[in-house]
Formats: sequence, C-alpha cells, structure tokens
Amino acid sequence: MDNENITNNSGEELEDNIIVLNDENGEETRFEFLDLIELDHEEYVVLLPVEATEEEPGEVVILKVEDSDNGSEEESYVSVESEETLNRVFEIFKDKFKDEFDFVD
Repeated sequence: MDNENITNNSGEELEDNIIVLNDENGEETRFEFLDLIELDHEEYVVLLPVEATEEEPGEVVILKVEDSDNGSEEESYVSVESEETLNRVFEIFKDKFKDEFDFVD
C-alpha cells in the first residue's frame, strides 16, 4: 500500500518541495514532498515521484524518517516493511488531503 494513485484536483504543476533521493544503486530520483505524518511516535514522509510513468501515474511512496547515526542534523528515509503501518499512514494522508487529491485504490 506504499503506492497509490492520486491526481491533483487543481491540475497545477507540482514544482514546489522537490527533493532528490539516492537509491541503493546511487541513482537519483526526484520526488515532491507531499506531507509528514506522525504515527505511534514515528514520522513518515509521503512523496510523489516527479517522473510518473503511464503504467504507474501518481503513485505515492511512504518512507520512515530516521535520524542520522553520525550526530548531524541530517535525516534519512527508509522503507517501511509493515503493510499495516503503510495502510495506516496512507489512510491519515487520504483523510487529510481528501479535498485536494482524487484517490484511486
């Protein structure tokens, strides 16, 4: 459930809040930051890939926020293994943004 289809109801270009993440192969992917959700004293980011494909238009990605181990103020984003957690975070996100996005299950 970390990937769900959404479209912006206003039809506007989503250019603000762009972040670039590197995957395990060092490849960069651009995402729009949509929201920060707190659940059970943990924080999760909801991101939308900037380069959506026709096969997977507007699928969001949910990642857990973790503090960096090196004592800096940097954060890292890690995959969420629990399907239940992903579902709960996405339900909070959908409820919060029900007037801004069209959600397709």
